[in-house]
Amino acid sequence: MSLPKVVLSGGLVASLLAAPPAEARFGKHADSHEASKPVHEATAIGSERGDASKKDGDKKDDENKNRSARTTTVSSTDDDFEFNSSASDDVAAVLLGALFEVLFSSVGHVIANSGTHQAVPEATTGPTPRDSMRHAVPFSFRMGALMAPVPDGTGADFSLGWDVEHVGVDLHLARLEGWTGEAGVYSARTLSEMHLTYSLIIQETLRVRVEGGVSTLAKTGSVLVGPSVGMSVEACVLGPLDAEARVQVTPFPYQQVDARAGLALHLGGLMLRGGMRSLFLSRDVRPVGPDRGFGPELGLGFVF
Repeated sequence: MSLPKVVLSGGLVASLLAAPPAEARFGKHADSHEASKPVHEATAIGSERGDASKKDGDKKDDENKNRSARTTTVSSTDDDFEFNSSASDDVAAVLLGALFEVLFSSVGHVIANSGTHQAVPEATTGPTPRDSMRHAVPFSFRMGALMAPVPDGTGADFSLGWDVEHVGVDLHLARLEGWTGEAGVYSARTLSEMHLTYSLIIQETLRVRVEGGVSTLAKTGSVLVGPSVGMSVEACVLGPLDAEARVQVTPFPYQQVDARAGLALHLGGLMLRGGMRSLFLSRDVRPVGPDRGFGPELGLGFVF
C-alpha cells in the first residue's frame, strides 16, 4: 500500500472515533430547533389511564356529594311536612274539642234554664214568668221515648206533641217485637196514633185533655186503620214532680186499649219518666207470643 493511501485511511479512522454518537431518527432529519423543545419525562404505561380514572372518581365524588345534599334537602322538607301535618292535626283536635265543649255546655245551659217548671224567685213581683207557669203555659212542646220490657221481646214508644192554648196535637209511635217457640219464631207490630187534642182544664197545676183521631197497626203484609179516642191528665204533685195518666181506645177494625200511669220529674227542660203500662190487642193482630200485658216502662223526654 502506498504512503498516501495509508495516511488517508488513518485519518478516516481517527475522524470516526472522534465524532459524537448519532441519534436514531426515522422519517425525519435532525433539526437544530428540536434540541430547544422541552422534553416530557417518560411515564409508565397506563399512568394516563390512572389520571383519567382519578378524575372520573373525583367527578363521581362531587356528584355523590351533590346528590347527598339534595337528598338531605328533600328529607328536611319531608320532616317539615310531617311536622306541619302533626301541628295541623293538633290544632284541629283542639278546635273540635273546644267546639264540642261549647256546644254541650250551651245545650246543657238551655236545658237547665228552660222548661215549664222553673222555680219562681221569692222577690219576683208581677206576672209569673213563662218558664214557671207549669201546665198553664200558652205554648208548650214535648217529646219523649219510653222503653218497656216485653216477655220474650222488646217494646218502645216515641211521642211528640204540642199545645197552643186549648188546642194541640199528640203523636205516638210504638214498636213491639217478640219471639216464641223453641224455633224462635219472630213477629213484630208497629202501632201509631195521630190525635188532635183539646184541653178542657188548664191550670198552673193541672191540664186535662180529650183526644181524637186515627190509629194504625202494621203487620206483615197488611196495615189496619181505625178511629181512635183518648184522654190524658197531667198534674203537679210536689215541686217539679208531676203525675201523668193516659188512656187510648181503638174499637175497630181491630181492638186496642192502651193505658198508662206514672211520674215525671222535671229537671229544667229534661223529664225523667217512669210508670206502668198495659196494652191490650185483639188476638188476630197481637204479636206471636205472650200478651203485652201489664208492666213497667222507663224513659226520658223534653218539654219547652
